Amino acid sequence: MANLPYVTSSSSLKTAFDKIRSAATPPRVTTDFVNTVLQIKGGTGGAITPFLKRVGFAASDGTPTELYRRFRNPLSGGPAMAEAVRFGYTELVKANEYFYRLSDKELFALIVQVTGADAENSAAKMTLACLKVLKSFADFELVEAKPTIDERARADEQIRQPIQVQQQRSQDGRVGLNLSYTINLNLPATADQAVFNAIFRSLKEHLLSSNE
Repeated sequence: MANLPYVTSSSSLKTAFDKIRSAATPPRVTTDFVNTVLQIKGGTGGAITPFLKRVGFAASDGTPTELYRRFRNPLSGGPAMAEAVRFGYTELVKANEYFYRLSDKELFALIVQVTGADAENSAAKMTLACLKVLKSFADFELVEAKPTIDERARADEQIRQPIQVQQQRSQDGRVGLNLSYTINLNLPATADQAVFNAIFRSLKEHLLSSNE
């Protein structure tokens, strides 16, 4: 059964994201940063850093991700949070890709379904409360398109195709060769759209432009 991220105080979670937007981006998200800068102490403060890692705001070593930085920008903050929700609550996406449009009652039922918890489970209730906080910051309608799992599978299939060598006979009877090739591109497993943007921009600048 799924283990969905949550903290015991949803109000503290809202405070954390409010302060993340106003505070300078730290070198690392640590308990000291949460306690001192975000001013969330106690057990809830200790749970904020692991939560931020679960939703893709911090790497495993606590380094803020590009998603963290995009959230701090008022113009990209909504889509960034929507991406974080999809990343952290993948099991809900699998069960219903439009889970964020469900009513509170329907969303709670879906949480109970994917976690296997009973209807009175406190963790399920806290998960719903945290999700409502995240949804209040998110804009799911403006999430940028990115390669899907199916698109990656098609790309993998294409790079397995062998190099094709074609013969072409010119008007004077001589035979020439036309070569075509594929590029083996391994996309990283990340929820950070900026990573994909940088990869494809680099391909366009350094490879595709050479054919012009």
